[in-house]
Amino acid sequence: MSDLHVCGLGGPAEPSETQPSAWHAHRSIRKVILSLWGLVVVYAVLAAHATWIWCIIFRKRGSWEFWSFFHSASNMPWFMSLDGDAAIQWWILSFVIVVLAQGPLTLGLHCSELVVNVIRDEREWRHAAGRKGLKMATNPLRSFATDPLCLVLFVIKPVLHWMFGLSLVIYCEVDSEVIDLIVVVVYPAQVWHFCIALFIFACFCTLVAFHRPRGPQPAAYGHLQTLANLIDEWSPVMWWGHKEDGIPYCHAGTSNHPLPPVKMDCVYAGLASSVGSHPSVSAGKFMSGDALTVRTARRAVE
Repeated sequence: MSDLHVCGLGGPAEPSETQPSAWHAHRSIRKVILSLWGLVVVYAVLAAHATWIWCIIFRKRGSWEFWSFFHSASNMPWFMSLDGDAAIQWWILSFVIVVLAQGPLTLGLHCSELVVNVIRDEREWRHAAGRKGLKMATNPLRSFATDPLCLVLFVIKPVLHWMFGLSLVIYCEVDSEVIDLIVVVVYPAQVWHFCIALFIFACFCTLVAFHRPRGPQPAAYGHLQTLANLIDEWSPVMWWGHKEDGIPYCHAGTSNHPLPPVKMDCVYAGLASSVGSHPSVSAGKFMSGDALTVRTARRAVE
């Protein structure tokens, strides 16, 4: 992620029962979500345009059979024929059409991994306040296979590309090893089905980005400076919680043994520097990816 201005530590603060969402934690998350909704709008406009052309060509309105999920005689496509006299040029043009139509989808789905990876990093960090603590060494495959968000993204990405493939088809007719005709086929009903699926996926990512973690443990979302501020003792297994009482402020941090939960009616020094209550949440190096981000933070501190 991009390097932004790093603010200083915040002042003392009382623990909060809920933490801010990833949407409020970093501007890149907001850019990804807004980009996904932009794709929904663009493809919906293309679907409406394809349906309008279909109605002009066939001079009728689609029946309920028109909306069948797979290709059928009731949802006849409209197509654009490219003369084979200039086969190479038209073949290149057909590929350009596919790139312009499917390229934004590929880029948008790739960027959506940022949202999922950031949430996975935050879930791993919040294990520090649990009974088993946060293990510094984790199996990345196990982390992926046990995370429902990663599995959903793993399934939805090929499904959306497959549905797009049902919407736009390109084929050619060959005569004596010479391309005679290139046809770009558009299925309006399948374009709408694809738009609906993309709309559901955008809603899913939006809900995930707006989810607010519960508990007094400050959220980090892979933010290296925040992790470095919150982790004051490194060990193979770390626990986060109340460490000592103080006047006028208590102290919370990490340890190599289980810690009691923080006291909700006390004021703790440094909690205002967390993602939850300080502008530094959108500053510094914001890394996404595996839960081993915490290990990267450790190296940065060392």
